[in-house]
Amino acid sequence: MSMKQEKWYVAAKRADFAALGKKFSIDPVVARLIRNRDIEGEEAIRRYLYGTLKDLYAPEQMKGIQEAVELLRQKIREGKKIRIIGDYDIDGVMSAYILKTGLDRLGADGDTVIPHRIQDGYGLNGALIEQAYREGVDTILTCDNGIAAADQVEEANRLGMTVIITDHHEVPYEEIEGKRIYRIPPAAAVVDPKQPQCRYPFPGICGAVVVMKLMQALYEAEGLGGDTALEEFLEMAAFATVGDVMELVDENRILVRYGLEKISQTQNPGLRALLEVCELEHKKLSAYHIGFVLGPCLNATGRLDSAQRALALLSCHTREEALPIATDLKHLNETRKEMTRQGVEAAMALIESKGLWNRKVLVLYLPDCHESLAGIIAGRIREACGKPVFVLTDSEEGVKGSGRSVEAYSMYEEMSKCKDLFSKYGGHKMAAGLSLPREHVQPFMERIEESCRLTPEELAEKVHIDMQMPFGYVNEDLLAQFSLLEPFGNGNRRPLFAQKNVELLGSRILGRNGNVGRYTVRDEQHMCYEMIFFGEQRELLACWEEKGKLNVTYYPELHTFRGRTEIQFVLQNYSQERDK
Repeated sequence: MSMKQEKWYVAAKRADFAALGKKFSIDPVVARLIRNRDIEGEEAIRRYLYGTLKDLYAPEQMKGIQEAVELLRQKIREGKKIRIIGDYDIDGVMSAYILKTGLDRLGADGDTVIPHRIQDGYGLNGALIEQAYREGVDTILTCDNGIAAADQVEEANRLGMTVIITDHHEVPYEEIEGKRIYRIPPAAAVVDPKQPQCRYPFPGICGAVVVMKLMQALYEAEGLGGDTALEEFLEMAAFATVGDVMELVDENRILVRYGLEKISQTQNPGLRALLEVCELEHKKLSAYHIGFVLGPCLNATGRLDSAQRALALLSCHTREEALPIATDLKHLNETRKEMTRQGVEAAMALIESKGLWNRKVLVLYLPDCHESLAGIIAGRIREACGKPVFVLTDSEEGVKGSGRSVEAYSMYEEMSKCKDLFSKYGGHKMAAGLSLPREHVQPFMERIEESCRLTPEELAEKVHIDMQMPFGYVNEDLLAQFSLLEPFGNGNRRPLFAQKNVELLGSRILGRNGNVGRYTVRDEQHMCYEMIFFGEQRELLACWEEKGKLNVTYYPELHTFRGRTEIQFVLQNYSQERDK
């Protein structure tokens, strides 16, 4: 059962699409798609279509990077022990790998610690500071964390250690008399493009790109050349950009486009082994493969075990060494997927048994759910029902939870209205985490629902359609031009078109679970086409049988089967409202 409602919007942005098409030798449809993604001006369009690595921004523009470079050069010369402290997700692991590999090349005495998700939690903490001090560490170098660790940095300073922060998260601040007072950690150097007065042109990069830029500047200072660091670490930075769901715009788009090519031909034994066990060797990779096939294997170890295993995979020197680790990570991800499936089923059963479908905000208490999966499960339920979702689960210290939101609901702000119930909470508009005593679970459910002012209109999922386009306009030349728009992902969505009054002529249900449908359809010009749909087939068929014709959204693609290539249309959404 799904309560999700949709509201369709057709883009109405204007430009001289014919002139743009002629200028850049593209179809006017492609010019319209570029304008729909808010790319304006000839230089911006050129970078979007044909940007190269030479269009990346200079590392020196990032605040704090020169100070970090000089400190690291000094510590390397003096033989001081440097400890890299990363994070347990893809971005944290890739960042740690880049720093460790780069510092090793420069002869540094360095090691790496990645916090354990459950035992340590996120980022720097007092225990990690104490451990570093006991083990004779001189310098702590963070990656993908640290910007919110002012207290921990103060403690490290008190113990006589040097701290260098590299991060990409928002700088914490307080509102005092309507003015934001930022609390930047008192580290020896802070490199974060989101800190005030940073001149870096594009702050939307992930932690791995931040440290790649640091290595470029450090290599340049050491006489190795910044391009050498870019060549060494581009694939890891691109992998992390997709894995951390950064927007694929501006330089991220360039990094990922070129990075995907490098990953498919990678010389890193660990990545090659992962490609092999995931059966992606010698295949053209897309952002989808990183986000939904390869990336989850690296993330699974941080969720169910220790992310040090993911780092160990990347650090392997031979296929024989890497293949068993890659196989283990793939199996661990299969376990994670099964646990997630069971968690989603338990969540849906709870919604049904408690009659929660009419709630504006779903708070689902699943005591036996693995706490590292709460966010994934919350996201799946949000996709199914189109409303904000919190999944709570038992932990060693009471109850922990993760939330995933919808565009109209600021999760962090709404949680702040009942912050007295939490022992700890944090997040942003679309996602949040929290800890609370068990006795506060029921009051939280009640108060978060009472304070919600979402209307049915606001809860409706917004479907952004690029344009209405007849099936008959699509040909192989147009599809070839669509490749200029790749990579698709967050911030650069796949094109979506609409076709009215589509009639069903025949259907075949495929797939082990019956969740794939291949349909023969007819348009208003009485031309027949093949359409495929991934999802709940019975509901679609019932709508078609009831209405006779449906309005649909779709994207076209080339499909090759038994040596024959043809155009197929992938149905994304359908509406029961028919044009009269």
